Amino acid sequence: MNSKLLGAALITAAVVAVGPAQAAKMHGAGCSGANLEKTETAIEGMADGDARYTAQREIAAAQDALLSGKMAACSVHLTKAMQAGMAK
Repeated sequence: MNSKLLGAALITAAVVAVGPAQAAKMHGAGCSGANLEKTETAIEGMADGDARYTAQREIAAAQDALLSGKMAACSVHLTKAMQAGMAK
């Protein structure tokens, strides 16, 4: 019984340790300062309106997530900003 609990605890610890690293590797490539800058530049050229305001809010959220080390959240917000930038 104790060996099963120990095994489950070790597996849980491994998943917790590897999970954030995998998330950063999978999502980190899309969320970078360069990609944020490109998206911001594209948004600056947009006409004022709901799409632009939405994109600006998503960029701000992406920057906050990037600074907090939340790469997956940053990628999500950056993607939403890009999508809002494509809306007409």
